[in-house]
Amino acid sequence: MIDEPGPWGTGPFTLVQGASSILTRNVIMSADPYTCAWLIESEDRTDELVLEANLDHWNLAERGPRVQRAVFRNNLSPAEALDRCLAGDGEVDIVTEVSPADAARVNASQHARLITADANRVLTCILNRSGPLSSVDLRRALNLSVDRKRIVDEGLAGYASIVPAMTPPWCSGFPVGAQPYPQDRAEARSLWERSGWPSDRPLRIATPAPFAGIAQLVASDLRRSLGVGVEILTVPDEAALAGARALVEKKLPQPWDLLVHAWFDLSSEAPPAAVHREFFGTDGAFRAGPRDEGFDALYDEMKVQLDGARLVEVAERIDAYVFDQALALFLCAPQALYAVNNHVSFGPYKTTFEIAEVTVDEGHWSRQPGVAGATAKAVKPGFAGASGNAC
Repeated sequence: MIDEPGPWGTGPFTLVQGASSILTRNVIMSADPYTCAWLIESEDRTDELVLEANLDHWNLAERGPRVQRAVFRNNLSPAEALDRCLAGDGEVDIVTEVSPADAARVNASQHARLITADANRVLTCILNRSGPLSSVDLRRALNLSVDRKRIVDEGLAGYASIVPAMTPPWCSGFPVGAQPYPQDRAEARSLWERSGWPSDRPLRIATPAPFAGIAQLVASDLRRSLGVGVEILTVPDEAALAGARALVEKKLPQPWDLLVHAWFDLSSEAPPAAVHREFFGTDGAFRAGPRDEGFDALYDEMKVQLDGARLVEVAERIDAYVFDQALALFLCAPQALYAVNNHVSFGPYKTTFEIAEVTVDEGHWSRQPGVAGATAKAVKPGFAGASGNAC
């Protein structure tokens, strides 16, 4: 938490103006052993955050920074930031987390271009294994029901990769040769009818509002493949925090069978540590249902590995186990989308948003005559943006 102006930081940039802090709630899963998660309740950010180049950075020559100044504009909504990036120069140079629905607008802009990255992200449906979905055959039937390509093409405008389970193929721990569940409606219906789903009981899919379209696509596939009724519960923004707390605490029965959920990993080395564990582990914030002893045994084996090759091998077995047991309804790995001004060079990371290597060319607004510092050879140019969906 940075709650007052800087300078702060010893990396490529230092924070010299503005502040940013978050308020979190400690949500307890278990008192003995003590297990908890932290939920963000609110954010407090100044209208602008200003970073300046740290010219004493130890890796200045190779890593950067390449610009003198970067401004994060927190006083713009995501929609406003994107509009300003696409409409001209000098307002917003980089917008992060562009929606696939806006990708065509970016591609059509004269002032900006779309940059995509295969990010360490996953979009899946959490399965509530406290009820009928304790049956592995029912879970497999769900996975055999969906057309993942349609979900990627229609729900995410093609900006995603189909994944067999929870590990994207570009990460360590992806099982060599792994393939996703095919859409096989006949086999799905056979498993479903043999496995005892209550005939008068509809499936209930919960979803945050941004993924309502994904939920509709999943629901239509399940209705067609399984012949089952499906209800969609869209969670309003004001109820999201309470719903997240109930899921983490695991004290109340969940009102849904499937929950559309996105998550991310800040490392490509051992995805089960930040992804699989959160969804299926004993101390996982998103686990919906009883402990899975098979998963826990594999995770206990992975977390004590000191040899890198051995760590990857166990991570591969974890992803294969999750797939075989159909512990979630696996969907895809969404790409990260950025709108970037044509005079800005930006290379995305798979994990985080980084600006150390950002450069601007001679046509950038900050290098034009009349801009403060633009003609001073000792001063590098800057760029502007807005945080959240822009930066």
